[in-house]
Amino acid sequence: MTKYRWFLLIVFLLVWIWAAINPVFPHDWLLENYLVFIFVPIILILGRYFQLSDTSYTLITIFLSLHVIGSHFTYAEVPFGFTLQELLGSSRNMYDRLVHFAFGLLLAYPLREVFMRVAQAKGFWGYWWPLDITLAFSALYEIIEWVAAANIDPVAGLAFLGAQGDIWDAQKDMGLAGLGALIAMLIVAAINAKYQPFFWHDMRESFRIPKGDKPLGEVKLREYFKP
Repeated sequence: MTKYRWFLLIVFLLVWIWAAINPVFPHDWLLENYLVFIFVPIILILGRYFQLSDTSYTLITIFLSLHVIGSHFTYAEVPFGFTLQELLGSSRNMYDRLVHFAFGLLLAYPLREVFMRVAQAKGFWGYWWPLDITLAFSALYEIIEWVAAANIDPVAGLAFLGAQGDIWDAQKDMGLAGLGALIAMLIVAAINAKYQPFFWHDMRESFRIPKGDKPLGEVKLREYFKP
Protein backbone atom coordinates (compact mmCIF):
# COMPACT_ATOMS: atom_id res chain seq x y z
CA MET A 1 0.00 0.00 0.00
CA THR A 2 1.55 3.25 -1.15
CA LYS A 3 0.60 6.60 0.38
CA TYR A 4 -1.63 7.33 -2.60
CA ARG A 5 -3.48 4.03 -2.24
CA TRP A 6 -4.00 4.67 1.46
CA PHE A 7 -5.40 8.05 0.45
CA LEU A 8 -7.86 6.39 -1.95
CA LEU A 9 -8.93 3.89 0.71
CA ILE A 10 -9.45 6.61 3.32
CA VAL A 11 -11.45 8.75 0.87
CA PHE A 12 -13.71 5.81 0.07
CA LEU A 13 -14.16 4.91 3.75
CA LEU A 14 -15.16 8.50 4.55
CA VAL A 15 -17.73 8.49 1.73
CA TRP A 16 -19.00 5.08 2.86
CA ILE A 17 -19.33 6.19 6.51
CA TRP A 18 -21.24 9.29 5.41
CA ALA A 19 -23.53 7.14 3.25
CA ALA A 20 -24.09 4.69 6.12
CA ILE A 21 -25.33 7.39 8.53
CA ASN A 22 -29.13 7.71 8.46
CA PRO A 23 -29.69 6.44 4.91
CA VAL A 24 -33.05 7.39 3.43
CA PHE A 25 -34.07 3.74 3.03
CA PRO A 26 -32.01 1.47 5.36
CA HIS A 27 -33.15 -1.78 3.72
CA ASP A 28 -32.12 -0.54 0.27
CA TRP A 29 -28.82 0.73 1.69
CA LEU A 30 -28.05 -2.77 2.95
CA LEU A 31 -28.97 -4.39 -0.36
CA GLU A 32 -26.82 -1.94 -2.33
CA ASN A 33 -23.87 -2.52 -0.02
CA TYR A 34 -23.73 -6.30 -0.19
CA LEU A 35 -21.56 -5.97 -3.30
CA VAL A 36 -19.34 -3.46 -1.49
CA PHE A 37 -18.93 -5.88 1.42
CA ILE A 38 -17.89 -8.60 -1.02
CA PHE A 39 -15.73 -6.82 -3.58
CA VAL A 40 -13.81 -4.25 -1.51
CA PRO A 41 -12.18 -6.97 0.66
CA ILE A 42 -11.47 -9.00 -2.50
CA ILE A 43 -9.73 -6.00 -4.10
CA LEU A 44 -7.68 -5.39 -0.94
CA ILE A 45 -6.68 -9.04 -0.56
CA LEU A 46 -5.81 -9.52 -4.23
CA GLY A 47 -3.78 -6.31 -4.07
CA ARG A 48 -1.26 -8.13 -1.88
CA TYR A 49 -0.54 -10.55 -4.73
CA PHE A 50 -1.53 -8.69 -7.90
CA GLN A 51 -1.31 -4.91 -7.82
CA LEU A 52 -3.09 -2.79 -10.37
CA SER A 53 -1.93 0.65 -11.44
CA ASP A 54 -2.83 3.78 -9.48
CA THR A 55 -4.96 4.76 -12.48
CA SER A 56 -7.07 1.61 -12.10
CA TYR A 57 -7.42 2.00 -8.34
CA THR A 58 -8.49 5.63 -8.80
CA LEU A 59 -11.17 4.66 -11.33
CA ILE A 60 -12.43 1.88 -9.04
CA THR A 61 -12.58 4.27 -6.07
CA ILE A 62 -14.57 6.86 -8.02
CA PHE A 63 -17.08 4.25 -9.16
CA LEU A 64 -17.53 2.75 -5.69
CA SER A 65 -18.01 6.24 -4.24
CA LEU A 66 -20.72 7.00 -6.80
CA HIS A 67 -22.37 3.70 -5.90
CA VAL A 68 -22.46 4.27 -2.14
CA ILE A 69 -23.78 7.81 -2.63
CA GLY A 70 -26.67 6.21 -4.50
CA SER A 71 -27.16 3.74 -1.65
CA HIS A 72 -27.56 6.60 0.85
CA PHE A 73 -30.44 8.31 -0.96
CA THR A 74 -31.61 5.31 -3.02
CA TYR A 75 -30.79 5.70 -6.68
CA ALA A 76 -34.18 7.18 -7.55
CA GLU A 77 -33.84 9.99 -4.99
CA VAL A 78 -30.28 11.30 -5.35
CA PRO A 79 -30.47 15.13 -5.55
CA PHE A 80 -27.91 15.38 -8.37
CA GLY A 81 -30.05 12.94 -10.35
CA PHE A 82 -32.90 15.46 -10.32
CA THR A 83 -30.49 18.11 -11.60
CA LEU A 84 -29.56 15.77 -14.46
CA GLN A 85 -33.26 15.11 -15.03
CA GLU A 86 -33.89 18.83 -15.58
CA LEU A 87 -30.81 19.28 -17.76
CA LEU A 88 -31.71 16.33 -19.98
CA GLY A 89 -35.44 16.95 -19.98
CA SER A 90 -36.09 13.47 -18.64
CA SER A 91 -39.18 12.23 -16.83
CA ARG A 92 -37.14 10.40 -14.18
CA ASN A 93 -34.20 10.77 -11.82
CA MET A 94 -31.10 10.08 -13.93
CA TYR A 95 -28.55 9.20 -11.24
CA ASP A 96 -28.86 5.47 -11.78
CA ARG A 97 -28.28 5.98 -15.51
CA LEU A 98 -25.15 7.99 -14.66
CA VAL A 99 -23.79 5.23 -12.43
CA HIS A 100 -24.43 2.49 -14.99
CA PHE A 101 -22.65 4.60 -17.60
CA ALA A 102 -19.82 5.17 -15.10
CA PHE A 103 -19.63 1.41 -14.50
CA GLY A 104 -18.48 0.93 -18.08
CA LEU A 105 -16.50 4.14 -18.40
CA LEU A 106 -14.53 3.68 -15.15
CA LEU A 107 -14.17 -0.09 -14.81
CA ALA A 108 -13.37 -1.10 -18.38
CA TYR A 109 -9.78 0.10 -18.00
CA PRO A 110 -9.05 -1.94 -14.83
CA LEU A 111 -10.52 -4.95 -16.63
CA ARG A 112 -8.26 -4.24 -19.60
CA GLU A 113 -5.24 -4.09 -17.32
CA VAL A 114 -6.10 -7.51 -15.89
CA PHE A 115 -6.59 -9.01 -19.37
CA MET A 116 -3.36 -7.48 -20.66
CA ARG A 117 -1.27 -8.73 -17.75
CA VAL A 118 -2.89 -12.05 -16.82
CA ALA A 119 -4.40 -13.33 -20.07
CA GLN A 120 -1.78 -11.59 -22.25
CA ALA A 121 -4.53 -10.20 -24.48
CA LYS A 122 -3.03 -8.45 -27.50
CA GLY A 123 -4.13 -6.03 -30.18
CA PHE A 124 -7.85 -5.90 -30.86
CA TRP A 125 -8.67 -8.39 -28.09
CA GLY A 126 -7.19 -6.12 -25.44
CA TYR A 127 -9.97 -3.65 -26.27
CA TRP A 128 -12.79 -6.06 -27.11
CA TRP A 129 -12.70 -8.30 -24.03
CA PRO A 130 -13.01 -5.46 -21.47
CA LEU A 131 -16.08 -4.22 -23.36
CA ASP A 132 -17.49 -7.74 -23.56
CA ILE A 133 -16.92 -8.51 -19.86
CA THR A 134 -18.35 -5.13 -18.83
CA LEU A 135 -21.57 -6.01 -20.65
CA ALA A 136 -21.55 -9.48 -19.04
CA PHE A 137 -21.11 -8.05 -15.53
CA SER A 138 -23.82 -5.48 -16.21
CA ALA A 139 -26.22 -8.25 -17.26
CA LEU A 140 -25.26 -10.28 -14.18
CA TYR A 141 -26.05 -7.32 -11.93
CA GLU A 142 -29.46 -6.91 -13.55
CA ILE A 143 -30.15 -10.60 -12.87
CA ILE A 144 -29.09 -10.14 -9.23
CA GLU A 145 -31.46 -7.15 -8.96
CA TRP A 146 -34.31 -9.22 -10.40
CA VAL A 147 -33.72 -12.20 -8.05
CA ALA A 148 -33.35 -9.94 -5.00
CA ALA A 149 -36.41 -7.84 -5.81
CA ALA A 150 -38.52 -10.98 -6.35
CA ASN A 151 -37.61 -12.43 -2.94
CA ILE A 152 -37.64 -9.51 -0.50
CA ASP A 153 -40.11 -6.95 0.79
CA PRO A 154 -41.81 -5.39 -2.27
CA VAL A 155 -41.13 -1.81 -1.17
CA ALA A 156 -37.42 -2.50 -0.62
CA GLY A 157 -37.34 -4.46 -3.87
CA LEU A 158 -38.72 -1.55 -5.88
CA ALA A 159 -36.19 0.83 -4.29
CA PHE A 160 -33.38 -1.62 -5.10
CA LEU A 161 -34.49 -2.02 -8.72
CA GLY A 162 -34.80 1.73 -9.23
CA ALA A 163 -36.73 1.17 -12.46
CA GLN A 164 -38.99 4.17 -11.79
CA GLY A 165 -41.71 2.67 -13.97
CA ASP A 166 -39.52 2.13 -17.04
CA ILE A 167 -40.14 -1.35 -18.47
CA TRP A 168 -36.88 -1.11 -20.44
CA ASP A 169 -34.80 -0.02 -17.43
CA ALA A 170 -32.53 -3.08 -17.39
CA GLN A 171 -31.80 -2.87 -21.12
CA LYS A 172 -31.05 0.85 -20.95
CA ASP A 173 -28.75 0.33 -17.95
CA MET A 174 -26.81 -2.38 -19.78
CA GLY A 175 -26.67 -0.26 -22.92
CA LEU A 176 -25.21 2.70 -21.02
CA ALA A 177 -22.63 0.46 -19.32
CA GLY A 178 -21.61 -0.84 -22.74
CA LEU A 179 -21.45 2.69 -24.14
CA GLY A 180 -19.24 3.80 -21.25
CA ALA A 181 -16.90 0.86 -21.78
CA LEU A 182 -16.78 1.53 -25.53
CA ILE A 183 -15.83 5.18 -24.95
CA ALA A 184 -13.15 4.15 -22.45
CA MET A 185 -11.62 1.65 -24.87
CA LEU A 186 -11.72 4.15 -27.76
CA ILE A 187 -9.87 6.67 -25.59
CA VAL A 188 -7.23 4.08 -24.64
CA ALA A 189 -6.92 2.97 -28.29
CA ALA A 190 -6.50 6.58 -29.45
CA ILE A 191 -3.72 7.18 -26.91
CA ASN A 192 -1.97 3.96 -27.86
CA ALA A 193 -2.34 4.68 -31.58
CA LYS A 194 -0.58 8.02 -31.07
CA TYR A 195 2.23 6.91 -28.78
CA GLN A 196 2.69 3.15 -29.33
CA PRO A 197 5.02 2.53 -32.32
CA PHE A 198 3.61 -0.91 -33.18
CA PHE A 199 -0.06 -0.23 -32.49
CA TRP A 200 -1.41 -1.06 -35.96
CA HIS A 201 0.99 -3.97 -36.36
CA ASP A 202 -0.27 -5.47 -33.09
CA MET A 203 -3.87 -4.95 -34.20
CA ARG A 204 -3.25 -6.87 -37.43
CA GLU A 205 -1.26 -9.60 -35.70
CA SER A 206 -4.06 -10.20 -33.18
CA PHE A 207 -6.18 -11.60 -36.06
CA ARG A 208 -3.50 -13.95 -37.42
CA ILE A 209 -3.88 -17.65 -36.74
CA PRO A 210 -0.62 -19.11 -35.37
CA LYS A 211 1.09 -21.93 -37.24
CA GLY A 212 0.11 -25.36 -36.02
CA ASP A 213 -3.29 -24.18 -34.87
CA LYS A 214 -5.97 -26.90 -34.82
CA PRO A 215 -9.73 -26.91 -34.30
CA LEU A 216 -11.02 -27.96 -30.89
CA GLY A 217 -14.25 -29.88 -30.26
CA GLU A 218 -14.16 -33.37 -31.73
CA VAL A 219 -10.57 -32.88 -32.96
CA LYS A 220 -9.34 -32.35 -29.41
CA LEU A 221 -11.51 -35.22 -28.14
CA ARG A 222 -9.88 -37.60 -30.64
CA GLU A 223 -6.46 -36.57 -29.27
CA TYR A 224 -7.66 -37.23 -25.73
CA PHE A 225 -8.94 -40.70 -26.55
CA LYS A 226 -6.21 -41.70 -29.00
CA PRO A 227 -4.71 -45.03 -27.85
